[in-house]
Amino acid sequence: MKTFSIAVLPGDGIGPEVIAQAVRVLEAVGERFEIHFRSETFPVGAAGVAAANDPLPAETRAAVTGSDAVLLGAVGDPALDGAPRELRPETGLLALRKLLNVYANLRPVAVHPALLGSSPLKPERLRGVDLLVVRELTGGLYYGEPRRRSATSATNTLAYTTAEIERVARVAFEAARGRRRLVTSVDKANVLEVSQLWRETVTRVARDYPTVRLEHAYVDTAAMRLISDPGTFDVVLTENMFGDILSDEAAVLVGSLGLLPSASLGSGPGGGLFEPVHGSAPPLAGRGIANPIGAIATVALLLRYGLKVTEAADAVDAAIAGALDAGARTPDIARPGEPTIGTADMGERIVELVLAEALEGLS
Repeated sequence: MKTFSIAVLPGDGIGPEVIAQAVRVLEAVGERFEIHFRSETFPVGAAGVAAANDPLPAETRAAVTGSDAVLLGAVGDPALDGAPRELRPETGLLALRKLLNVYANLRPVAVHPALLGSSPLKPERLRGVDLLVVRELTGGLYYGEPRRRSATSATNTLAYTTAEIERVARVAFEAARGRRRLVTSVDKANVLEVSQLWRETVTRVARDYPTVRLEHAYVDTAAMRLISDPGTFDVVLTENMFGDILSDEAAVLVGSLGLLPSASLGSGPGGGLFEPVHGSAPPLAGRGIANPIGAIATVALLLRYGLKVTEAADAVDAAIAGALDAGARTPDIARPGEPTIGTADMGERIVELVLAEALEGLS
């Protein structure tokens, strides 16, 4: 029996609720495919501040670097909005990404046919939408130095090296070779020197992938196209802040931010960092209504990219699709008048389908 060590970081807000369901699905996968997941829970974000006065405690640092993969819920707590920077939950998240050197964030966005009516966009704009945002994750404005603030001014630094751009570009082109062979590189090269370097470097990398077509788009144009003509995208490659914004915008296409997973990959210790795209959503915390599908789909990415057990990943994806096809809806994806279920019930439906598929295989 294969054994994998998973560091589970539920985090803040709805994080513990949705990650609890993701772990249930992971356990069902283990039962079906005879895989042993040795999972332990550790604090991060506001939970880390509460436990150790550190948004990324030493215990958590040691655990994630020694694991086969890291499953993260969400970080963020309004109670710490005014805290010093070193105690902000987001500081722990940025430090975690840097520690694991996960420089490429993959955010798949595919519209499930059963949810065409859940998006504010017209169904004819959404049919066949299947894109992948590849976001550079450990550089740019979020990490650049110097950074400072006074009462009357503030400074952040946007900086990239050719090496940082090249390595994430290669992730995007490799992904495109297994998809529809189109990379749209998003920048703001008409006004930013960093974007000019980005465009030049991506163009050079593209020469190593002659079967993949490269197009460039300014970020404002890309934002408009995501809404007006999303089916024209295959792989979207962009820098840290642009990718953060565009991938959240893409949630409009699928109907809810609660549906989207992500995988953060790189060259550091462990098999990667896996987290749903949504934040901690404090207004929903403790109410049992948060959508766990983003967290459960993140488990599929963890299995696929982190642990390389593709058949198990496919089973999770199929179970999610089966639950949606059968009409299971949390409040965020339900149309007016449709019955809804809560976080735990949605998790239970998907667990049942993971295990039911195993029983069908035996019959």
